[in-house]
Order: sequence, then C-alpha cells, then structure tokens
Amino acid sequence: MPALSAEAVTAGYGRSPIINEISLTAELGTITTIIGPNGAGKSTFVKSLIGILRPMSGKVKVNDVDITKVPGHRIAGHGLVYVPQNDNVFKRLTVRENLEVGGFASRSDPTARMGEVLSIFTDLAKAVDKKAGFLSGGQQNLLAIARALMVDPTVILLDEPTAGLSPAYTDVVWAQIERISNLNTAAVVVEQNVERALGHSDFVHIFVAGRNHVHGTAAEIAALDLPSIFLGRS
Repeated sequence: MPALSAEAVTAGYGRSPIINEISLTAELGTITTIIGPNGAGKSTFVKSLIGILRPMSGKVKVNDVDITKVPGHRIAGHGLVYVPQNDNVFKRLTVRENLEVGGFASRSDPTARMGEVLSIFTDLAKAVDKKAGFLSGGQQNLLAIARALMVDPTVILLDEPTAGLSPAYTDVVWAQIERISNLNTAAVVVEQNVERALGHSDFVHIFVAGRNHVHGTAAEIAALDLPSIFLGRS
C-alpha cells in the first residue's frame, strides 16, 4: 500500500483543466521527484493533492484513505503536509513560534516533537529565538520544512524547495530531504534542476503539457533523451 496515491487526477483553475488524468504513487522511505518544463502543471498537481485546488475528477489517497473531499485544513491530520515555494514561514515569529504553529495539529506532544525536529535541523536549534524574517533564504526554507514535520506526517510535499538558493544551501536542503526520507517519510518534490532531481531521487516523473509523460526510477529516467522530452518531441 503506497503512502500516497493519486489516481487519474484532473484539476485546474475555473473550468479549464491544467493537468489531465495524472496518476502517481509514493512509498514510505522514498523520494519521488516531479520535473518538467515550465507550465507543465507540476505545482498545480501538488496543490490539487493538498486541497488548495479541488480535483475535477480522480482520487487522492493517503495510507489508502480517500482524502479527495477532505477540507484543506484537515488534510494534515491525515498525514499529508505541504511546503510551498514562496511565503512559507511567518517572518515576524521566531523559529520556536513557527514550529509551535506547525505543531497545532500534532497528534503527539508538541514540545517533545519540537525537540525531535530540532535534532534534525541543528542549525535551527541554534536560532530558536530568532525571528524567521532575519534568517537567510535557505534557513527559511529549512524552517518551512521543519514546521511541516511538526505533525509527524506520512507524506511531505515540497514545491521547489531549492529555488533561488545558492549551490551550498541547495546541498543542505537536499541533504535534509534525504534525512527525512530515511526516517520513513514519503517525500514528493517538485524540482526544476533536473541534475539534482536525478541525483537525489528514487523515482522521477516528467510532466509535459499537463500530463504525466513518463516515470520510472532515477536511473531509468536518466537514460532517456530528456531535452527532446522537455521540448515535447518524444
């Protein structure tokens, strides 16, 4: 049983679909990355999983429970959390306060869970009383991920978590994603950098023109003619 299962999901804005009949599964302890050209529907798909957009058709399941019609604010309680690309922390709150907000829906003791999360994000542990707005862009992205982990999720969705970061901090973020995966969480990552995606993922899906064009292991995808696929020639 996959931790996350999207079955033929179609979604969009208004009456026009942006993505069409996309299916995807993610297993515990794995990293599944979604790549593809701009406008392929990657972020739209992730938003349809977490309830920001309601699928026009299809199903979304977490741990074999259908959450397609679950209100967005209750989805975290089913084990699925989302880290957006932008505006992903409360900049006027401290690191500790951001984590406390994330732990509001926690099924366990929030204080104990914060200790567990900070043991993973040691840089944040040194800055718990610092306002998030004074953190670097990379540290803010790490805080957003840490806050999402406060509910001890089964699946974490990350929408371009390394966008705009330096190569050094990109390495840090990916190292943390791998560590989260190793803690038996399913990570689903939207990533623009194809090389990074192939180097850090177990499974890769390529979206083209709103459809899941091809998917497989990272090795299988690396062997394909990716430029042609991205240009819609294959």
